[in-house]
Amino acid sequence: MLKLVATEHSTGLRQPLSNRVAIVTGSTSGIGLGIARALAAQGAAIMLNGLGNPDEIARTRDTLAEETGTSVEYDGADIAQPDQVAGMIARTAHAFGSVDILVNNAGVQHVAPIDAFPVERWDSVLAINLSGAFHAIRAAIPGMKANGWGRIVNVASAHGLVGSPYKSAYVAAKHGILGVTKVAALELAESGITANAVCPGYVWTPLVEQQIDDQARSHGIPREQVIREVLLKKQPSRRFVTVDEIGAVVAFLCSPGAASITGAAIPVDGGWTAE
Repeated sequence: MLKLVATEHSTGLRQPLSNRVAIVTGSTSGIGLGIARALAAQGAAIMLNGLGNPDEIARTRDTLAEETGTSVEYDGADIAQPDQVAGMIARTAHAFGSVDILVNNAGVQHVAPIDAFPVERWDSVLAINLSGAFHAIRAAIPGMKANGWGRIVNVASAHGLVGSPYKSAYVAAKHGILGVTKVAALELAESGITANAVCPGYVWTPLVEQQIDDQARSHGIPREQVIREVLLKKQPSRRFVTVDEIGAVVAFLCSPGAASITGAAIPVDGGWTAE
């Protein structure tokens, strides 16, 4: 079992999440990695999870540990497989001593009309985006209850609050995540455990940047036009959310100051769902 050492600010004060252990699914890149960085910066030990080149994942793990001074490990559990999800929770608890923070961020997308939506892609999106989160929450709750403290944060989407054409599986899964979040919050309200959801709009990630290039080529229009008239058409701020902004919101929800926030769905979408 790894020994956790409380980290300190330069002022000598212990950081808010010192001696806490966080699992962040889908955290080898993008939003999940931004969340992992934010939690590690607050002193939490981190279990990364996600896909990618093993050498790159190892470098990411080592860099994060070096930058923050916290313990960082990696678990390659397939979030679509319930047994692997439960195993990840158990392995993290064994390695670090507990699972205090669970951030369900792993997700996939497929775009197609309902009458042409491949059944296997529907099953895959629901398995990863919704069922995977349920299985992780289910496995993490007993340990959190035993410790009398826990933070569950589900990364939903603006599509957990509104719909869009051609995204039936994604929208259904993200609406479902908000339902699971509310139920968990109610069931755990007296146990010292909170459950909340963060609902990002379009976030600037390498994946989104690739989508911009692809759409610019396919439509024969400049990148700037794709950004403003396609991706950010529904985002009144006309700017991408950043991974650091999402990380900051999640870190706050895990902090002592958010102890009475539970069952909430917090939009971080540049005003998208305000319209």
